[in-house]
Amino acid sequence: MKINIYYGGRGLIDDPTLFVINKVQHVLEELHVTIERFDLHELKNTITTLPQTMKTADGIILATTVEWYGIGGYMQQFLDACWLYGDKEKISKIYMCPIVMATTYGEREGKLNLSTAWEILGGKPCSGICGYIEDVSILENSEDYNKLIERKAENMYRTINQKVPALPASNQAVKQKVYMTKNVNLTPQETEQLSQYAADDSYRQQQKEDITELTAMFKNLMGTDDKEDSEEFIKEFEAAFHPEPGTDASYLFRIEGKKLPLYMVIEGSDLKMMYKEVPKVDVEITVSKERLTNLLKGSGTFQRAFMAGEMSMKGDFNALRELDKLFIFS
Repeated sequence: MKINIYYGGRGLIDDPTLFVINKVQHVLEELHVTIERFDLHELKNTITTLPQTMKTADGIILATTVEWYGIGGYMQQFLDACWLYGDKEKISKIYMCPIVMATTYGEREGKLNLSTAWEILGGKPCSGICGYIEDVSILENSEDYNKLIERKAENMYRTINQKVPALPASNQAVKQKVYMTKNVNLTPQETEQLSQYAADDSYRQQQKEDITELTAMFKNLMGTDDKEDSEEFIKEFEAAFHPEPGTDASYLFRIEGKKLPLYMVIEGSDLKMMYKEVPKVDVEITVSKERLTNLLKGSGTFQRAFMAGEMSMKGDFNALRELDKLFIFS
């Protein structure tokens, strides 16, 4: 018999879950069970590949610690990977024993969540272990607790060895209706790599710039350059510009409905404006076309519009206030 242990805690020395799974592992090894253990915090970059390790297992232990709320991110990622990449036919034959120890409230909910998730995946849950342990020394110094853990481990062995049947659960019936996830024609490694690219801000920014450049190139080739996009609002800004010595600032106006943002750079008395995407400016403003039109007609100031929630901004708030000094609309 082979049992895999998947530990979803953080690996802290005083983690009571580690004490419990070490005790369970010792009991199972005395019963001549082959144990393979996976600490998810050490394998966090390859979690998507771990469902493949269950193919040779007769049973598994899902162990985690509730430190503030829920079963924790590593265990949730592993369960997500089982849903997306796991062999559901193999999972349907695997018994799972949940072990959830808590240093705060929520161990029973955590154990129930693991059992429910495993049933939805199609697997067979065993009676697990859960408890609130404020200090791991409580477990270490309690003979009664140690005997209880040993009996739970022996019961798990009997359940798997005898292939004890279980009545059907409604979770499995629901699974048959919602189970059909979209086929992903990528390996877990390729999916993980794409996820890393998606989380890389510099990569995504470069992709946006490349798309913008290609769009502009095709528009020029087709002779459909949008004149309205290249001139609207610029004349109004230029007419209202009142330069101040020593001013050096850059702005980006993302106008709703516009394909490209309006880029503005001020260097002393020099004002340059054009519609283009730039990676970094002092202030980035998102505003509706209607509200910007009203501002350019002298209806309010940029600072008041921001404070009233009529537009949003990112960047240097002092540079936003300077905008009302540099442009006087009437």
